[in-house]
Amino acid sequence: MSRRSLLAVLSFTALAACHQATEPDADSTAFDPGPPACGPVVFEDVPLTECIAVPGRDHIRLVLSGEDGKPYRSFRAFADDRPGDAAPVAFAMNAGMFNDEGEPIGYYVADGKRLTVLNRNNGPGNFHLKPNGVFFGSGDSWQVLDTDTFAKEVTDRPDFATQSGPMLVIDGESHPGFDPDGTSLKMRNGVGVDETGRAHFVISEAPVSFGRFARYFRDVARTPNALFLDGSVSSLWDPVHERMDSRVPLGPLVVVERDPRRVQK
Repeated sequence: MSRRSLLAVLSFTALAACHQATEPDADSTAFDPGPPACGPVVFEDVPLTECIAVPGRDHIRLVLSGEDGKPYRSFRAFADDRPGDAAPVAFAMNAGMFNDEGEPIGYYVADGKRLTVLNRNNGPGNFHLKPNGVFFGSGDSWQVLDTDTFAKEVTDRPDFATQSGPMLVIDGESHPGFDPDGTSLKMRNGVGVDETGRAHFVISEAPVSFGRFARYFRDVARTPNALFLDGSVSSLWDPVHERMDSRVPLGPLVVVERDPRRVQK
């Protein structure tokens, strides 16, 4: 291991031990989420955390607000609102871009109900760095597609869907607008689905360029398509490791639940 890689690993270990943006999950002992879904990796000297959802074991859904209709804006508010008999949470992340009120600015479907329509407008910012895309699914089938392909090929409304942008990987190639390793370094998170159907959710633990982040999905996670979820607000709830990020208000949340009866021992 190179000296730079060793320093990155040591820094990541220290970060995990004293993550300033986390708070302990007081209710974590109430659940048995099965095997850990999230773990640390280092890619090109950048520390990341990768969480994997597995079809047949995990259930993916999107959440935004409680019965009062107001966005939760945090993992804690969502966790506190969960009923006692809810399925264990394997992990959760922020799930796409949103406005000042915490509402999604792109296509959004939760529990089969559409809140916002597909956004194909032009504009500034990462969301409009085309092609952008949609992460969606029904049951144990999950996909990422660029927005134009989604509009053409998906005729039935999925159980869940969130639109964000830009795409990180499109049909096995990095987004054409990315430099291999540009100078814009930020915290980032994203999602891709590999050829076996597993969903890979990745969050950086240090600032990373779009190009390098996309290469991780392309070359390591091996997801033919991957979608950027957000940057500076990137947050993770990992109950097994007692991590619950609380840096900034959030918008939509992607929640991966695990039914212990479906966990393979």
